[in-house]
Amino acid sequence: MLLHKITLENFGAYRGRHSLELTPKKNRPIVLIGGLNGCGKTTLLDAIQLSLYGRRANCSARGGRNYETFLRESINRQAEAGEGASVAIEFSIAVEDKEQFYTVVRGWGADGKDTLTVEIDGVSEPVIAGGWLEHVEEILPFDLSSLFFFDGEKIESLADPEQAGAVIRTAVRSLMGVHAVEQLRTDLAALQRRQEMTPKDQELMAVLEAREAEYEAAERAVDAEVQKRSKLKTALDRLQGELDQSESDFEREGGRLFERVKDLETDRGRVKSQVEASASALVNIAASSLPLLLLQDQLEVLSKQAEQESEASKATQVVEVLADRDKWLLGLLDSLPDSTRLSVSRKLAADRKKRAAVASWEHGFRLPHDAVAQLAVLHQTLVHDRKRARELLDESADLQDKLDTLDRQLSSVPDQTRVESIMAERRELHDEVAVARADHERSSAVVEDLKRRRDQLEAAVTRARKEAGDSTWDAEAAKRLFDYAERTRGTLTQFSSALVKRHIGLLEVAVLQSFNELMRKRGLVKNLHIDPESFALKLWDEEGEELNLGRLSAGERQLLAISLLAGLMKVAGNRLPSVIDTPLGRLDSQHRQHLVDRYFPKAGRQVLLLSTDEEIDEHLLARLKPSISHTYMLVHDDTELTTAVVPGYWWTSGAIHVA
Repeated sequence: MLLHKITLENFGAYRGRHSLELTPKKNRPIVLIGGLNGCGKTTLLDAIQLSLYGRRANCSARGGRNYETFLRESINRQAEAGEGASVAIEFSIAVEDKEQFYTVVRGWGADGKDTLTVEIDGVSEPVIAGGWLEHVEEILPFDLSSLFFFDGEKIESLADPEQAGAVIRTAVRSLMGVHAVEQLRTDLAALQRRQEMTPKDQELMAVLEAREAEYEAAERAVDAEVQKRSKLKTALDRLQGELDQSESDFEREGGRLFERVKDLETDRGRVKSQVEASASALVNIAASSLPLLLLQDQLEVLSKQAEQESEASKATQVVEVLADRDKWLLGLLDSLPDSTRLSVSRKLAADRKKRAAVASWEHGFRLPHDAVAQLAVLHQTLVHDRKRARELLDESADLQDKLDTLDRQLSSVPDQTRVESIMAERRELHDEVAVARADHERSSAVVEDLKRRRDQLEAAVTRARKEAGDSTWDAEAAKRLFDYAERTRGTLTQFSSALVKRHIGLLEVAVLQSFNELMRKRGLVKNLHIDPESFALKLWDEEGEELNLGRLSAGERQLLAISLLAGLMKVAGNRLPSVIDTPLGRLDSQHRQHLVDRYFPKAGRQVLLLSTDEEIDEHLLARLKPSISHTYMLVHDDTELTTAVVPGYWWTSGAIHVA
């Protein structure tokens, strides 16, 4: 198994979508991922396990919460409302000397309900996704996942005698072929239990077998219909793509204009009528007083002349009256002193003289007495007509633009023969898409009905099994089968014991060799023994005395646990990846250097290290560099509350340095 890529979207500290390429380069197995505490290193480890094992995954942040609550609360707090989260992993495995590429995506929303999609070599596999828990057990059994995805600070617990025994037992059974032998023994035992049945038990077993056959048939029917639905969905997507292309061709050929040609012609007729009405209104206004705007200067002169002639006429009438009035007025002033009468007489004479001068103005135009009023009315009319003419001109220009646009659109309308074939194909595709969508919806309904039927049969099988119990029967043929199975089980027991002893012997040598290579204290452990029955781990020092594992320091226990894993992988010849969080926790500088020099480069063909700057520091980075394929940094933004993935590592070119 080889990890190629991991992608997180709105998961934990990772807001948005973040991906890490993990495919190692030749002879460079290590992918180094750096980040300070709280930046999301352990979240990456959780994401790998969650994508593979779902609710069974040993996620560090889950605690005692149920699965749905954990998923809801693991959505990034800064994600947009309504956005969900997902984790995806891409990996490859060797199947019959051929490499298969898997893409496993697990996503969920605010309701905490997860969905799983699986692609193999780029092809969606809904059936495998439905049975993923069983399928992934064939790739990497869940019980063994802790051997490959682990926290370096917690791995020391494997050095506990009881826990080490459980790990060794699981690893020997699963990685070294013992499980297959034991499973065969179990199957034979189950076969034996089915042999000693009474007639009543036989009847119960017949009912059970009938129910199981019905259930298996229902399961096959569900799988077949799911496959059929998947094919129908593929066909629907293909037809929808062809329809979209046809719609695009129809649009490009002017089909939309062709469909609107009647509306365009109606709009053109209406706009043309408006253009003609506007032109007629302009003609009418031009036929009135509007042309007099060309004589504005002359009209101003005429207005001034009319005002002068009006003033002159008024003055002529007043002068004659004023002469008699002034004579009468002076007669009334005889009693006044002569100087006073003389002053009044002069002022009256001056007034008459002034008015006489006005009355003498030339009346060359002989304009009527109401000419001033007529010219004022004409001025107002011209102001109104000029404003209206401008409005009509603007309106006419706008209407002409609309008319030109409609003419261009009508001229772009394709000939019917050009779009007839596309329209026919488009109609046909619309019909085919409708039929395909209906078929897909019917198949989906059938799948749901079959699933309900399958669930009912599963419940019936459970009831039949409960009634049948562990019944056996007593027929002669069954007795022979029972005896043969018993002898075979005995042989398998001996074979299993021999196989375990052989692997245990190899494992003892491999673990001891690895431990001594990693230890700073030379000769601390002289011998190592694993009990083939209990799988208990025991150590002896140079003086031949049994070494109490509790006397080892936390760092030494961590190295012992790592040595145990290294030995298991070496004996099993396993090519699974290792993902180690906090790889150098609790180790002193010399042990760290040994681990960097002697373990990580040889731990497998792919090793992911999730480290802080105080674990793999600048010195260890230099020693590890020849084996490093990729480096990444997890940089947390305290303002945005999100972690970003950037290339590089502390002390490498281009890395982002954070304090």
